[in-house]
Amino acid sequence: MRTVLLASLRGHTRRYVAALLAVVIGVAFIIVTAALSSAVRNGLLTDLQVPYEGADVVVDKPDADDAAALLAAAPEHDADAWLVAWTLQPVLHDGAVVDDSADIGQVPGPVDRRWQELEAGRFPDASGEALADPDAARGAGIELGDRVRIGSGPDAVDVEVVGMADSPSPFSSAALYLLWEDLERWQESLHVSSLAWAGPGDEDAEAEVVADLVPGTDPLGVDAFVQRVQKEVNNEVDLVAIIVLLFASIALLVSVLVINNTFAILFAQRLREFALLRCVGATQRQLLRSMRLESLVLGCVAAVVGVLAGVAAGHGLVALVRSQWPDALLGEAEIGAGWLVVACAVGIGVTLLAAWLPTRRVVRVSPLAALRPDDTTSLRTATGRLRVALGVLAVAAGVALLGLAVVTQVLPVLLAGGCLTFTGVLVLGPVIVPALIRALGGVAGGVLGPAGRLAAGNAARNPRRAAATAASLLIGVTLTTAVLTGMASSRSALEAEMDEQHPIDMTLTGTAGSLPSDLLDRVAAVDGVAEAAAVLGTTAQIGALGEYPVLAAPARGTPAADLFRGGRVPTPGENTIVVPWDHLGDEVEAGQRVSVGVGDSRVRLRVVGGADWGAAALVAPAVLERIAPSAAVQAVWVRAADGVDPDELEGSLEALARPAGAELGNGLARRDHVFFQLDVMTGGVVGLLAIAVVIALVGIANTLGLSVLERGREHALLRALGLTRRQLRTMLGAEAVLLSAVATLLGTGLGVVFAWAGVRALVEPAIEGAGVVLPWEQLAVVLLVSGIAALLAAVVPARRAARVAPAAGLALE
Repeated sequence: MRTVLLASLRGHTRRYVAALLAVVIGVAFIIVTAALSSAVRNGLLTDLQVPYEGADVVVDKPDADDAAALLAAAPEHDADAWLVAWTLQPVLHDGAVVDDSADIGQVPGPVDRRWQELEAGRFPDASGEALADPDAARGAGIELGDRVRIGSGPDAVDVEVVGMADSPSPFSSAALYLLWEDLERWQESLHVSSLAWAGPGDEDAEAEVVADLVPGTDPLGVDAFVQRVQKEVNNEVDLVAIIVLLFASIALLVSVLVINNTFAILFAQRLREFALLRCVGATQRQLLRSMRLESLVLGCVAAVVGVLAGVAAGHGLVALVRSQWPDALLGEAEIGAGWLVVACAVGIGVTLLAAWLPTRRVVRVSPLAALRPDDTTSLRTATGRLRVALGVLAVAAGVALLGLAVVTQVLPVLLAGGCLTFTGVLVLGPVIVPALIRALGGVAGGVLGPAGRLAAGNAARNPRRAAATAASLLIGVTLTTAVLTGMASSRSALEAEMDEQHPIDMTLTGTAGSLPSDLLDRVAAVDGVAEAAAVLGTTAQIGALGEYPVLAAPARGTPAADLFRGGRVPTPGENTIVVPWDHLGDEVEAGQRVSVGVGDSRVRLRVVGGADWGAAALVAPAVLERIAPSAAVQAVWVRAADGVDPDELEGSLEALARPAGAELGNGLARRDHVFFQLDVMTGGVVGLLAIAVVIALVGIANTLGLSVLERGREHALLRALGLTRRQLRTMLGAEAVLLSAVATLLGTGLGVVFAWAGVRALVEPAIEGAGVVLPWEQLAVVLLVSGIAALLAAVVPARRAARVAPAAGLALE
């Protein structure tokens, strides 16, 4: 049997290529996942470690008194000590508050311990000097050489900004950095994240010194400290790895279907060979061992090639990202031996699993039975009727669970219903897929003539093979459609929700008085502002809220009303006042009647909760006329241009709002943050699912390639009867497109159903009025890409079949 095994591997090498490729892609995907995950972890480690470069030990979260004691004792022990710490203090510039709670951190005194990256100016050398973060300074209108006041009351300090520096670590940044002699005045409100200590001794000696100075502390080495801090960050990174591995599992599942189909076709083609071996004395056990050894060899080769390809692709991808996007948080890719072993084991295990069922089916068939056609999918047989019954039962149970999930809104029930429904469709595949192929075959025959009719007949001739081929693509298309439809539905619902919660992109609201008359023109001239409108109002006393801006609700058709996204302009009655929900609380609640007025002009109004249009309440114009007959411009509302960066626009408008005494509201940034996360998630999931689709298309190419080998005499006979080479290529291409179209249409239908159930069960409870939105353009792209890819997959097999002369083809055995 060893000779038979070697001869089989040599004789069927070409037939195993596609199965080998499917496993290689799945294994490589796992290794690339490991590379990306490790690169993200190492990138985060590097950023975390920057403030502690040169330190011997780090004290994690000491209290402020212990930190102060260590800083004071460091010079006595020839050591340097510095903090990663913050205190929240107001910052005033030119007499105006530019930030009422800015992060104030420490810049280390020793020159070689300063970890901030200087961009302009210099580092502070003495008390009364400060280092500023460039982004924070730009938003506050602070420049080099400016003097600012930090803090309030007797603890306030005036400092000069002598430098601009960025933090290389997002976990240790601040708006302003001071030397310790200025920062220590806020010791009681100081939050100390860590204290770094660098002395003349080694790590153990310095840890002992620190422990002696402040008993009860647990000094750690820098690496150990960073590892501890990274645990919280790692939770997110590990979550990403789990999600990616989930889709790697989907890719491997599709690989199982492709390999299973490959072995089933190969073994079906070799039934005569196996029957002959049985006749000359080979036992069932010997045949079974021989075929499984074939799959083992294939799995080992695929696993090794996949690991090598994955290592190269993983390191190459990380290097590419780091070179093209230097600001990305990526470190060096490190792929541990455990990942390599697991990937190899998965590749080999997947191949053995995929080959297990076909081998058992083949060896159980007697040589004489092997000469008869397989009719286990026919409804006229007991096996066929059992298959249909089980499939119908699974679909019915799955649909019932999906309905139950819509009613109960329970995620596990939804997942169980989806899995059961899809399993039932797969079981019914040998019945459904040929029927759909025949239905589409009429169209193909009408367009392509005899070649189209032959393609439909060939694609549906072997129901089990057709169903298995379509199943691999069906998984990818179903999941992709469900994700695209679910995301489009969620986005539509979120857009409506965001439009209701944040109807105005940007608001500049006067908190202490009316705004300058020329502010509207200056705001409208800002780059990125599409439209701007002024809103009349005043500052009124509203019950327990105290002094609070009150605006006249804009009438429909006015410039201010046109700025509302979604067109839902609030229309408060003459007995109500609309206050943003965020500003309601224990003092003033919705439904409560409060006194609203300016001076002696007062009215009692019922409070209604409203959306975010800045820190201001809305009343009817007539009400505003009663309490403030001489109302002036109290707010400027802004509609941003499409594609504008919310943060950049906020910085530009903040420079106008601050001198005018206005508070800036940024509803655009809140909406964009939500949509950015949704877009990233959609792109990532679709990209991962594309791996499964690629493997499925490899399966279609494999099926066509094996079909060409199996039907060589048939193709030659068709050529002899007058079918041209072009018609033969057209027939094989149409066969691939039919299989792809059936899988895509069926998968699209299932995906839409699953998305509908998901939206009803998960999105509607969170967002009222959410409904299913079909992304027609994206679904059309899925259908088009699947068809084109299937057609390309048929190019090589079709060209190979067309090159065989009719006489040579008829001579094939």
